[in-house]
Amino acid sequence: MRKYYKALTYIFLTIIGFIMIFPFLWMISTSLKTGVDIYSPSIIPETVTFNNYIRVIENSNFLLWFKNSLIVAVITTVSVLCFDTLVGYSFAKLPFKGKGPLFVLILSTLMIPTEMLIIPWYMMSTSFGWLNTYWSLLFPGLTSAFGIFMMRQFFIGVPDDVLEAGRIDGLSEFGIFLRAAVPMVKPAMAALGIFTFLGNWNAFLWPVIAVDQPNIYTLPVGLALFSGESYNQWDLVMAAASLATIPVLIVFFFFQKQIIEGIHMTGLKA
Repeated sequence: MRKYYKALTYIFLTIIGFIMIFPFLWMISTSLKTGVDIYSPSIIPETVTFNNYIRVIENSNFLLWFKNSLIVAVITTVSVLCFDTLVGYSFAKLPFKGKGPLFVLILSTLMIPTEMLIIPWYMMSTSFGWLNTYWSLLFPGLTSAFGIFMMRQFFIGVPDDVLEAGRIDGLSEFGIFLRAAVPMVKPAMAALGIFTFLGNWNAFLWPVIAVDQPNIYTLPVGLALFSGESYNQWDLVMAAASLATIPVLIVFFFFQKQIIEGIHMTGLKA
């Protein structure tokens, strides 16, 4: 009976997996079709062509948008890993006055929808002259309340004896953090870095408001513009979308273990 149950489970998961991956396969298939074949119901192109990809790169600012998104995603990821890890360690292991209320205040920001922050962000960017610059794209994502909470939860699990041993050895508090605490939470840092990178890579709402110059567009904004300009040219639109997913696929391919472990451990720590 157990064998039948296991077989049914695999069949069910295979069907669900195919349903989830089918839109991606259709996108790849359409990007490889010629203009006359894009409305064909077959997922296998009759004539495979890579000309759509060449046209997207040559006839748009795709590479520039790609570079902008990469800059924003990398800088925000590095910033979040540095600051959120430091703040999370401070809340978990360092005694200071008002730590509890301050942590609750940080957590309360998670209940504020991003849409409610758009106007304050825009007013701040306007007053500082950041509109249509990289700063306007970067500053909302340089720190993360979720990242602080996540790292605090993991640092709580670091044994105090390990930190005390570092103090006995004469390490500074930052040295203890860097050499004793951080190595024990690397899986959490990897997961946080992956989530931050993907979130900023796919961000659309704030970049489309903060930037109106094509040379500063990030990839999601640029693709929306390109999709509007290439109306009904779904082969080109799908080719551009396929190119945009390359970094996401690379991150998932190389770090899928950390992604799964991060989701699993986050659930345990919460």
